[in-house]
Amino acid sequence: MINLSPHVMKEIQSIEDIKYLEDSHSVGQYVMRDIAIVRGSGAVLYDARGKEYLDFGASIGTCIVGHSNPSIVNAILWQIQRLTHIYGMFYNDVRAELIKELVRITPQELTRVFLCNSGSETVEAAIKFARALQEKSEIIVMKGSFHGKTFGALSATWKKTYRNPFEPLVPGFKFVPFGDITAVNETITNQTAAVLVEPIQGENGVKIPPQGYLKELRDLCTEKNILLILDEVQTGFGRTGKMFAHEWEGIAPDILCLSKSMANGLPMGAVVTTEDITILDKGIHTNTFGGNPVSCVASLATIQYLEEHDLIQRARRLGQYFMQRLADLQQEHQIIKQLRGKGLMVAIDLQVKAKPYILALANKGILAIGSGRKTIRFLPPLVVSREQINTCIDVLEEVFTSG
Repeated sequence: MINLSPHVMKEIQSIEDIKYLEDSHSVGQYVMRDIAIVRGSGAVLYDARGKEYLDFGASIGTCIVGHSNPSIVNAILWQIQRLTHIYGMFYNDVRAELIKELVRITPQELTRVFLCNSGSETVEAAIKFARALQEKSEIIVMKGSFHGKTFGALSATWKKTYRNPFEPLVPGFKFVPFGDITAVNETITNQTAAVLVEPIQGENGVKIPPQGYLKELRDLCTEKNILLILDEVQTGFGRTGKMFAHEWEGIAPDILCLSKSMANGLPMGAVVTTEDITILDKGIHTNTFGGNPVSCVASLATIQYLEEHDLIQRARRLGQYFMQRLADLQQEHQIIKQLRGKGLMVAIDLQVKAKPYILALANKGILAIGSGRKTIRFLPPLVVSREQINTCIDVLEEVFTSG
């Protein structure tokens, strides 16, 4: 353990101490599991008692190249001894290098980068940029969408349980069915600035639109002079078997929102957009911690690790293997209603509520995520092994058999 001062780690001795402190003093917004995670390596996590878990959630998909990946850790240590933070009005070497890399790996039409700290912040920026560039206020968004919980991002998010306590929200958002290009076309008015969409709806159960939908959206937005904003916060950085999910249809958005996996667990977000953004007045949207050098170097190391270890192609191969094993499992268990997945973004729809099965998996050492009332979602680190996938399948077999 790091040799922290007594003032930092005072009396935190056990899982009971950890739980007591968090339960006593946090605001209580998280539905807690009875697990205190204290360290990890690759696709494996360990709790305060030393119990081992296979992590098939990766902290909602963030730790894309594995927990405590030595390449990322070494990059962070190198940077944190040089400079922890510098505000964006000063130039910085690692920030400049990351901006160059993001322009390299995204479509050639996207040449400008805004750095921030989270997925919600990227969506907030994208909405503001779209409205300012177009001088229009309406944004078309999708039923089933999830874009974040800050006010602008929440206004573009479908789920009423997230929205209702905070209404009235930001006006100007129009919801249409996901995957229905006709509905988008019929909703466009002369005040429509942009269409905002996830290539795959992650929080809505890994919902994949019909083949060609993104291409149709791109063509429609071009025809109507409307900006296309893609929220790839969850699908980016190799998760679906491409660097970005829009590559499956060979399109380019006008604004691309990135976060989660970008810095392998450190706070980081980016909006990558076209040269048009430079017409906006300076200072109208800035961010104190955006482009933090430590997060920037972690992101650089993450991109390098993904490419040097061929993890994106590996995600495609392992995703196909995972889906095949799940399909075999489905033949044996009627409780499995449907399977969906792209790369290592996988979901199981059940005939019944998923939560008891997610908790049963955790008790047996597999950490998965809910995604709607009846869906189990898997977002493992891309370094997960075939053997670890087999272990996950074996435990799913046990859980479904025992009920």
